[in-house]
Amino acid sequence: MSKYGIKLTFKVSPENELLARRCLQKGGKVQKYIDSEVLRCCDSYVPMMTGRLKESGTTSTVIGSGRVHYDTPYARKNYYENAGRGNEGLKRGGKRGRLWFERMKPDHLPGILRGVKKIAGSK
Repeated sequence: MSKYGIKLTFKVSPENELLARRCLQKGGKVQKYIDSEVLRCCDSYVPMMTGRLKESGTTSTVIGSGRVHYDTPYARKNYYENAGRGNEGLKRGGKRGRLWFERMKPDHLPGILRGVKKIAGSK
């Protein structure tokens, strides 16, 4: 080593500690926020005849698991095949219908991401 040499030592914390600092660990604040926001934002897109399908999202989802689950015998069929002919106020059809998660994302994803950044302390 020459007389101008520099010696650097880096100490990196374990991955789980780094994730916990930003609330990004499994089941952490960020995941709980995402799960609850997805349920809230999908609410007006889920087909509703009796309300059971919509309610099943809340009752069947474990907030923080990273999995939003609608648990009725007809949930899958409605997700892929519903024609969206329900009544929403004075409008026929409205936003309710098939692929509700996919149709919710363009409208609400930017807001969800802003909330995630705020919780995680990111820019």
